[in-house]
Amino acid sequence: MINTLIKNIQEKNAPIVVGLDPMMNYIPEHIKKAAFEEYGETLKGAAEAIWVYNKGIIDATYDLIPAVKPQIAMYEQFGIEGLMAFHKTCAYAKEKGLVVIGDIKRGDIGSTSAAYAVGHLGRVEVGSKRYAGFDEDFVTVNPYLGTDGVKPFLDVCKEENKGIFVLVKTSNPSSGEFQDKLVDGRPLYELVAEKVVEWGNECMGDTYSNVGCVVGATYPEMGKVLRKLMPKTYILVPGYGAQGGKAEDLVHYFNDDGLGAIVNSSRGIIAAYKQEKYASFGEASYAEASRQAVVDMIEDINGALGK
Repeated sequence: MINTLIKNIQEKNAPIVVGLDPMMNYIPEHIKKAAFEEYGETLKGAAEAIWVYNKGIIDATYDLIPAVKPQIAMYEQFGIEGLMAFHKTCAYAKEKGLVVIGDIKRGDIGSTSAAYAVGHLGRVEVGSKRYAGFDEDFVTVNPYLGTDGVKPFLDVCKEENKGIFVLVKTSNPSSGEFQDKLVDGRPLYELVAEKVVEWGNECMGDTYSNVGCVVGATYPEMGKVLRKLMPKTYILVPGYGAQGGKAEDLVHYFNDDGLGAIVNSSRGIIAAYKQEKYASFGEASYAEASRQAVVDMIEDINGALGK
């Protein structure tokens, strides 16, 4: 699957992913009004509004971007109806030729981890048949429980040609409470990175591994070190834009081949119409505002990379 992601990135010259993390206050009033008129102010009405909103953004940007990253919590809060919107969003994005990175941050052990892996990346057995559940292409994985929590995902990735992004150094301010702690004189995130390389060697694509990692844009010096530790690991980079990460900070996340990293922006894209820069589009043209924000992000990052 990493080969497909790289192909998409190269064809569109866009090392970015759009985070589909919808909040109700992001969704334009006309979309909510239509959904509520049909289903009421219910969980189903909220899910319908989310789905219509996501579809508009995908339709406006799919020709520019290689991938989307829906964050499952934003859908789970609306219960089963929200999960149905998540599933519809993933399926529609794939129909449009996009790679889908399910931001699920799962981390458990044994049969539980295997069930997460099967549900999101693999196929579950029902009698004599097998069905894909959510059917994402990649998912994010929390490695805190060690190899027991990651190996079931590796097994499914090998079977289904899918991939994972393992949390190594996250973008949030308190990440250092654990991730930066020294173990035998080295920060824990470096030890996790070395384990990611080990896991990745079991699941290689042509040049890069199907086992990627997550390193936040808000810690560029650490990103520079981690890039050297993980030369064949693709880095998913959150924290650009709204969280303070700048394009010039991200140069060292990439390898000399111009590949090796994909940068995420969520509300900076999907709620672009709420920003002063894109306010002229207006609420009714929220999707067109998102498209312009994508164009600007690609230009910004490629400019920093000298492309």
